[in-house]
Amino acid sequence: MNQTWPTGAWAPGSRVTVVRAPDWDGPWQAEFSGTIDAMGAPEPNEHARALSGELLYWVTFDAPQYDSDGNGPYRKARIWGRYLRTGPEPEA
Repeated sequence: MNQTWPTGAWAPGSRVTVVRAPDWDGPWQAEFSGTIDAMGAPEPNEHARALSGELLYWVTFDAPQYDSDGNGPYRKARIWGRYLRTGPEPEA
């Protein structure tokens, strides 16, 4: 996997919230917290519906999650940048 981190991308270890899409029932059943994983550097999203400059991030989840189709539980996944928000910080 590529380990060259793009300029402006969230750094490994950054805390994020994975959010649901505002216009469809997915891609996950709920919003949840996780951490940007250093497994591989973010890569350009080349999907036909990707936003210009959108990156794909490996995110490790704080707790196992199910996708909108009911598959899972997943503990880590590659997440489109549009479904990530900053925070929250881990609980002490």
